[in-house]
Amino acid sequence: MIIGLDHIAIAVADMDVAIARFLEDFGVPMSGREDVPTEQTSTAFFPLPGTRIELVTPLDGLGPIAASIDKRGEGIHHICFRTDDLDADIQRLRGKGYRFTSEQPRPGAHGTRVIFVHPKSAGGVLIELAEHPSEPT
Repeated sequence: MIIGLDHIAIAVADMDVAIARFLEDFGVPMSGREDVPTEQTSTAFFPLPGTRIELVTPLDGLGPIAASIDKRGEGIHHICFRTDDLDADIQRLRGKGYRFTSEQPRPGAHGTRVIFVHPKSAGGVLIELAEHPSEPT
């Protein structure tokens, strides 16, 4: 089940310039950077109450973010919803006719499992679904 807005991702060509913009110009604190080889991206996260901003740039100049920047330029790339049961949400959405950009979920940043809803299935919006690892009890 979708339980909240996890983050809004912004595609950037120059991560250092974009980080400086959010840190210095807007005063938004950064929680860290992480490379995500499965998505061919490098990321930086900026926590805000109830959500985060994620900057994404191509890892080694390759992958879907590179193609997106080449085609559309920098800007909002996708929104991500947090789910507490990714497999059930995939099955439910497939049953409603939604398509995904991959057949199975893949590893994402922060130990998440992620899958993207194809924008042609969602009114032109690329939507990521992310399931975070369970908290230890």
